[in-house]
Amino acid sequence: MKNFFLLVTFIVSSFSQAQVHDKKWASIVDSKEGPWFASDEAKNIAENVLLYQRNIGGWPKNIQMQLPLSEASKQQLLSQKNATDDLTIDNGATTQEMLFLSKMYRQTKDKRYEKAFLDGLNYILAAQYDNGGWPQFYPLKKGYYTHITFNDDAITNILAILKELKNNTNYFSITPSKSKLNEITTAYNKAIECILKTQYKQNGTLTAWCAQHDELTLEPAKARAYELPSLSGKESAKIVLTLMAIENPSPEIIFAVNSAVAWFEKTKITNLKIVDQTNSSGKVMDRKVVVSENEPPIWARFMELDTNEPFFCDRDGIKKKTLAEIGEERRNGYAWYTNEPKEVLKKYPAWLKKIGPNANTKANYVVVDASGKGDFTSIQEAINAAPAFPDQAVTIAIKKGTYYEKVKVHAWNTKITMIGESKENTIITFDDHFKKMNVGRNSTFHTYTLLVEGNDFVAENLTIANSAGEVGQAVALNVNANRVRIQNCNLLGNQDTLYTSGEGTKNYFKDCYIEGTTDFIFGDATVLFENCTLHSKKDSFITAASTPKDTEFGYVFINCKLTAEKNIKKVYLGRPWRSYAKTVFITCHMEDHILPVGWHNWSKPEAEQTCFYAEFQCSGPGFQPQKRVSWSKQLDVNEIQKYTKETILSDNHKNWYQKN
Repeated sequence: MKNFFLLVTFIVSSFSQAQVHDKKWASIVDSKEGPWFASDEAKNIAENVLLYQRNIGGWPKNIQMQLPLSEASKQQLLSQKNATDDLTIDNGATTQEMLFLSKMYRQTKDKRYEKAFLDGLNYILAAQYDNGGWPQFYPLKKGYYTHITFNDDAITNILAILKELKNNTNYFSITPSKSKLNEITTAYNKAIECILKTQYKQNGTLTAWCAQHDELTLEPAKARAYELPSLSGKESAKIVLTLMAIENPSPEIIFAVNSAVAWFEKTKITNLKIVDQTNSSGKVMDRKVVVSENEPPIWARFMELDTNEPFFCDRDGIKKKTLAEIGEERRNGYAWYTNEPKEVLKKYPAWLKKIGPNANTKANYVVVDASGKGDFTSIQEAINAAPAFPDQAVTIAIKKGTYYEKVKVHAWNTKITMIGESKENTIITFDDHFKKMNVGRNSTFHTYTLLVEGNDFVAENLTIANSAGEVGQAVALNVNANRVRIQNCNLLGNQDTLYTSGEGTKNYFKDCYIEGTTDFIFGDATVLFENCTLHSKKDSFITAASTPKDTEFGYVFINCKLTAEKNIKKVYLGRPWRSYAKTVFITCHMEDHILPVGWHNWSKPEAEQTCFYAEFQCSGPGFQPQKRVSWSKQLDVNEIQKYTKETILSDNHKNWYQKN
């Protein structure tokens, strides 16, 4: 009888072990926490996990940790402890092992599991780029492995761990030190910022993400030969779910989610069905796509960056329009379609409901849509509904369309951020001009299309135009506020397109296109223009600064392009509207429409003694420093040192000019 019970015990134990060994490692890791994680079987697997971990904390990928190891294999793993060439976050590596160790520690309190978990955490934190992303392998491995890797949910898996730890949810049995928790919070926030920055803009409209992004430019990048730069229907789903899981999301996060959901709706496929023919072991032998009406939605794994059109590749990297056009090996051995975004669309209504009642979020994020699908149909209505002097920024997301209205951001409407869906297709325009206003000699200042009087204003991805035509003074954008940032916008007009005013105010224009005829950039504010295009539409003057006396900086143009209409050949860089005008061009490219003399005194010889016009290392046929007027200046390497963004735009509000 005793032998019988021993035999039964042996059979039950063997059967249990076989059950576990037949499972995939990922399935074992995802097993519900409980007593099994204190069993001898679990402890044996944990010993393997500890053996596979390298000294710097990471694990290699595609290891079935539950499989028994021979003594020779164990010795080999011990000899590889200092190796670092194959450590990764790909295919669940490192994150899966950490989750398993946490479950083991909760049941056993074995300090070795706690240490291994924390070493894995340190590995993850060390691997993060300064921009918030993670490479596929760390230490860095040459090739596409250095790209920021959303592929197979690598980064979202990391964020799931960091989120639970920073929020102290007790999901993990191991609690890092307070200082480590601060590192975790910083890493998490940086990663969310990276996600927001890598969301791809298609003709100015936010869409989704690529499976991998260049670690320097953040642009979609290529991985393997058949994994080309594209928009991913698969990886983007987990990214959006990660953003939707954030409590009290910022307006930028809300905008990112809304934009991605709109893209999922736009790109879903409902008339195709994937049909697999498998062998007796379940291996796919042939995969076909057939037309079938009213199918549940699916999405292509790879879509063109500019058109959303699905494409497919063999190992030769040549794009094909249909799955049938690629070879059997890749056709059957890769997931070309996915249904993962359905979970986003399923949870989206509840997410909207959750953030909707939040008064702070609702008050600080609204949508303007001319078609009536937003919170407002007019921009001015949205501004008028915004709280006065709010504690947080008020974001007005403006859908594409032409908004024919005269818009004013009042002085009490501080911290307004207006973000267009696309600068080419989100247009604010009006047609007032000097003669039309007819309110006296100062009629110019009433002609604006958009007037900004509220401090800390931001505009992105917009076209702001005065459509009056060549009828005299007609302002498109009138900025009479401090700490104003205008980025990736078109400012269109003729005479007096852009007016920047307010003694002591500072503004920042980046990546903008500004066109006009006479004095199309004028005023007395301190303004830095960076990477902008200044386009002259007739022979005249670009700038007319009226910088106040004793003000250190006036208009500063850095890395800008000066272009002109065809046959325009007599354009001055500037003339002094007031006698102490200051205007400086630094490393700008000037086409041949710029006159050799460069500057004009506005028939005020005395202004030659008081204004400050200078250049530094500009280029192009329009840059002829030896022929410039004698009262202008070419800066030397010592004088240029003070012309930094920080110095020009310094303010009590630190780094206000940075994009959040």
